[in-house]
Amino acid sequence: MARKAKDVSVLHGHRVVTGPELRATFEAEPDPDDSVRLRRRVVHGVVLVLLVGIIIAAIITALAIITGQLKIPTAEASKQPAAVCPTATFDYTPNDKINLNVYNSTNRPGLARTVADEFVARKFVVGTVANTQAGYRGVAAVVSGAAGQSAAFSVQRNVPGSDYFQDERTDASVDVILTGDYKELAPGDRVDQTPGQLSCPRESKRIADPDKWPVIPTAGAKP
Repeated sequence: MARKAKDVSVLHGHRVVTGPELRATFEAEPDPDDSVRLRRRVVHGVVLVLLVGIIIAAIITALAIITGQLKIPTAEASKQPAAVCPTATFDYTPNDKINLNVYNSTNRPGLARTVADEFVARKFVVGTVANTQAGYRGVAAVVSGAAGQSAAFSVQRNVPGSDYFQDERTDASVDVILTGDYKELAPGDRVDQTPGQLSCPRESKRIADPDKWPVIPTAGAKP
């Protein structure tokens, strides 16, 4: 009687797993750690590409700045002063309605008193007459507050070439500060009394002193 062939797939009552079956099992169930490692590799690659791009962009920008092809705006203030001269048109204020102070900032003794007397002769109401120190270089500085701009306009018509400055005073008084280039008042009978604007010649030329205010008048001796 022929012996029954032995089933090699069964050993001691247990089924033997073959190599192909084992490989199929591992391929069907991938290791979770493999997917984690894959994601990390992708993230690292993206980060590396971004870093390389940033470095290249920085190098290109630096070269453009060095060669002058790219200019970066700065916060440096413009060296050109902003216009400060009032633009309103004023009527000529009668001389006897103007309260005027006269200051001498030159080295010519008695100049403030001489000019003050000339203003009095034109019926200006002259108050303080004194010496002072001024950084402004020109003919004369005419200073008033906002309320005295019309009066300052009339004073400027009597002092050709003068430069107007506005300060914080609240009254309508006007200061005339005589400076190095002052020569004389306009002839009384030739003063232009037609409407016009205040004059600020410093805005169209360079002056020695860049300060906003030419002087803070202080009384001195021997005007």
